[in-house]
Amino acid sequence: MAVIKPKASLYHPLLTPLLVGLSISTLWSFDTQAMTDEDDLEVISVTASKRLQTLNEIPASVSVINTETLARIEGQHINQVLSRVAGTWISRGNGQEHLTAIRSPVLTGAGGCGAFFMALDGIALRAPGFCNANQLFDANSEQAARIEVLKGPASTLYGTNAVHGAINIISPDAFNPTRNNIGLQLGAYDFARVSTQLNWQNETQAFSLMSNLTQEDGYQTESGYDQQKVTLIYQQRTTTWNNKTLIDIANLNQETAGFIRGFESYKDENFRKINPNPEAFRDAKSLRAYSQFTRAFGDGTLSLKPYLRWNEMQFLQHFLPWQALEENSHSSLGLQAQYDIDFAGANWVTGIDIDATGANLTETQAQAFSPSIPAGNHYDYDVDARAIAAYAQANWQWQNWALSLGGRFERTEYDYDNLLSDGSACDASVAVCRFTRPSDQKLSFSAFSPALVLEYQPTEDLLTYTKISQGFRAPEATELFRLQDNQISTDFEEVSIDAIEFGLRYNLDGHSLHIAAYDMQKDNVIIRDTNRQNIAGGETSHRGLEIEYLWQVTDVLRISSNLTWQKHSYASDQAISNVSIKGNRVDTSPDRLFGLQALWQPNEKLSAEFAWQHLSKYYLDPENTAEYDGHSLLDLTFRYVISERLSAKINILNITDEDYAERADFAFGGYRYFVGQPRRAFVSIKWIL
Repeated sequence: MAVIKPKASLYHPLLTPLLVGLSISTLWSFDTQAMTDEDDLEVISVTASKRLQTLNEIPASVSVINTETLARIEGQHINQVLSRVAGTWISRGNGQEHLTAIRSPVLTGAGGCGAFFMALDGIALRAPGFCNANQLFDANSEQAARIEVLKGPASTLYGTNAVHGAINIISPDAFNPTRNNIGLQLGAYDFARVSTQLNWQNETQAFSLMSNLTQEDGYQTESGYDQQKVTLIYQQRTTTWNNKTLIDIANLNQETAGFIRGFESYKDENFRKINPNPEAFRDAKSLRAYSQFTRAFGDGTLSLKPYLRWNEMQFLQHFLPWQALEENSHSSLGLQAQYDIDFAGANWVTGIDIDATGANLTETQAQAFSPSIPAGNHYDYDVDARAIAAYAQANWQWQNWALSLGGRFERTEYDYDNLLSDGSACDASVAVCRFTRPSDQKLSFSAFSPALVLEYQPTEDLLTYTKISQGFRAPEATELFRLQDNQISTDFEEVSIDAIEFGLRYNLDGHSLHIAAYDMQKDNVIIRDTNRQNIAGGETSHRGLEIEYLWQVTDVLRISSNLTWQKHSYASDQAISNVSIKGNRVDTSPDRLFGLQALWQPNEKLSAEFAWQHLSKYYLDPENTAEYDGHSLLDLTFRYVISERLSAKINILNITDEDYAERADFAFGGYRYFVGQPRRAFVSIKWIL
């Protein structure tokens, strides 16, 4: 039986925005050339258990998007890929900005990004406690071997931040590369990308260089971005240790278009092209590197993965009326050590994770906005952070039954140093200042996260499971130390979530089906209240049903779909409103997400895919008084193989020219929107070297 394994791809900074025009979000992902061999292909995943498994044997909600699917989609933004995974919506901002929802509303604010574990090969893209809402643009997802999305709590294996789910970008295997190639993509708004992939190998060593360089002028005036990404991979096989060393670099320079304001202003053809914040920008640089050593050790397998990461970003806060400048950076050293062994009738995965980070954040403002929002330095602080964790997970099997039990203990420590005067950032005559600087302090947080899975497999083609798990996250540094309105300290515990999931997987005769129903209750939610102070103790409820289905209709036609029904609501009254909101929908959480893709390939040279995506209406405020009507989008991709070494493709996005908002919001007393782009086309050419 053939197994789809990671293929080498090539990172390089040249041009970025077109890797996702239509996207696929099914349980299965296939190369178009394998259309007639669907029954002989298995998708593999490593994210759910930290060991290699075929997708059909995983008792969890994992979706895999592989190399061939990424190449076929070839879109401009990561949302066009991941929004096709059931239960997942990557809400696109402007340029490469985004917000995330995985079995959740779109989460914002200081800790919004802390609800999701986002990683490259299992290593967090940003350090624990220092996430960023847009951090997926740090990784070279365009040239990944595959992207895996694990839905629901995953803290047992991944620790803090794996509350609602995990996105794990898997790098290629240099010993199993795709052919050397160069790609050129051109499209709307002067979009251009050049990508390259070069590989070399012998029996014991392999090397891959991947790069993509992207530029786009932007749909709105005075917007656009340049982005460069490079990935280098070196692998070695010896009689004792195997090694994989990776260096991943990304740079983004973006001229950001801010929200347009006014009810349904995105429907005004001329107004939606205007950038109300031409001064806004975002510059971000990042580097990740690791060297993983694996070998047989005793009766098991030992893995040691030391790593480092570095991030630096500055941006104008265009989403706030006073538009302060934020600059943040952090550097980390870490180690992931794992040992897998069959012992006492069970398969064991045990490990230790260590992460040490030094970070800095400053916020400054050139001109005063009001007495309580003054010019000058609002914040300037350093934080040294340490996170250490130990985990174990065991799996027992009896005939058609299996039981998995795991747990993780993690401790996070912060050592905060305020580099400015303590207290108010305002003049002494101002009674309530917008910005408050806590005094130097040390804080620590500890949590234990258990998980239990019971599975039953009556036949080779059918698997059912029940999963009970818990997720947690330590408060983010900005929630603890970036205080407002005379708040001088916080008293937080870890945010936690309790979840139960029932699932079914079925695969037979050209049909692949995954159904999952879940119920999650989140406690100690940290919010910014109506007094603009950070408080904890909120509760939210998250329930849903997800279906991912693939049907090989004929040898030349395949249909895949993803269906999501969900309800994310406030389970308690919270101090973010002056009225009762208990039972209301959490804002920016559509009840329904649907996707449908139809892939037609009459021969080896020609293929075409229609992709439809529907997003239902959602509320924009906790009171549920303002709403967005939702939208549906239809995309089309044609691919033609001109010769053995040359192929061409065209992506037409938003074929019906729908007027829509990528994201709708209600703030500062009015509606505001990130504009969705009209009908547009992109052409790609790929040369095999």
